[in-house]
Amino acid sequence: MTAKRSAIGGCRGRAALRLIGTGWLAVMLAGCYQAPQAEDHYPVDYRTRHPISLQEGERSIKIFLSRNRGGLTAAQRADVLAFAQQWRREATGGIVIDVPWGGPTDRAAVDSMREIHSIFVASGVPQGAVYVRRFKPERAGLVSIRINYSKLTAQAGPCGLWPKDLGPAAGKQYLENREYWNLGCATQHNLAAEIDNPSDLVQPRVEQPAYEPRRAVMLDKYTKGKSTAGAYTGYDKGKISDLGK
Repeated sequence: MTAKRSAIGGCRGRAALRLIGTGWLAVMLAGCYQAPQAEDHYPVDYRTRHPISLQEGERSIKIFLSRNRGGLTAAQRADVLAFAQQWRREATGGIVIDVPWGGPTDRAAVDSMREIHSIFVASGVPQGAVYVRRFKPERAGLVSIRINYSKLTAQAGPCGLWPKDLGPAAGKQYLENREYWNLGCATQHNLAAEIDNPSDLVQPRVEQPAYEPRRAVMLDKYTKGKSTAGAYTGYDKGKISDLGK
């Protein structure tokens, strides 16, 4: 009877050890197993994949100096004048002028700065909006005055990124007729570069007043019962040239 009980107890012990070993094996396998990750679906609309963002940019010009000449050339005067006109239209801050100092071009820099300030004043740039600072040029050649200001720019991209294969490959995303990631990036990038006023992407411009002389003519014709359409004469009287006959 005692031997029988010992045999039964041994069987139960072995079964318990077998159960414990099976449990530990299940725990180890569960630790190694990872659930499949959900596939990342990028936006279908190219405008959402490659949005146009507004950022702070910079517009700058360089006025090259020479030790044997003072003042600006005709082309440099035109550049400074165009720069001042663009500042009034698109700048978001003041004008910063970096002037080289401590070399053989100091006299030329002084003469050039005198003309630059004169052009700015004539263009309506306030004196308080111009900040001048000096810097030590690195070398004697190609010394220039740098003029710059901050402006609002529109940018999109970067383009040329291919995070997914075009296929064929395993995966649900390759079985769907979806646009690839880079599609539309170049269009958005070119559109951002062509925008005249980047703030137009956020809000419309203020409505301009109507052209008063033309509106007065049309209202006068309307009150008299006449046609308000414009009369265009001479446009159909052209003659083909005899050149080459």
